[in-house]
Amino acid sequence: MYNLMYMAKLHLQRILVKATLLSVFLLPAYAIAGPGAELSSGETVYVSIYSNIYSGPKAVPYELAAMLSVRNTDPKNSITILKADYYDTSGKMIDSYVKKPVTLKPLESTYYYLREYDKRGGPGANFLVKRSSGKKVNQPIIEAVMIGTSRGISFICPGRVITDHTD
Repeated sequence: MYNLMYMAKLHLQRILVKATLLSVFLLPAYAIAGPGAELSSGETVYVSIYSNIYSGPKAVPYELAAMLSVRNTDPKNSITILKADYYDTSGKMIDSYVKKPVTLKPLESTYYYLREYDKRGGPGANFLVKRSSGKKVNQPIIEAVMIGTSRGISFICPGRVITDHTD
């Protein structure tokens, strides 16, 4: 009797795990903006980049690699990246990573990589990313991922819309 109850409990746990995995990994891929979701036909997004951080009582600099990630979250419409400009701590533009507009198809992503030894930006570096689309679509996810492999550090900085270009 105990063995039968144990097997039934184990079977139920497996079903719950499968249902949870399906809801976590499959349903969001097909989600369309619902009530309260932000739709926009264009915007400029500010994203913090930490090319180095400081550690310890002597504020020793620790260099980080960084990746600016742009993900089109709309399952039906494309977006166009018009610019991804990199600025240093003092607000001076260092580089423009988009030389000509880049179109991301539905659910497509792209990234721009800053090497670990690239110290040009400093601890207050940032990107301004400008994007547009032909109509109002789901806002993309625009964020930075910083990684320091020698000490096992990684973290993200989400982008923040600073200008809406919606018609």
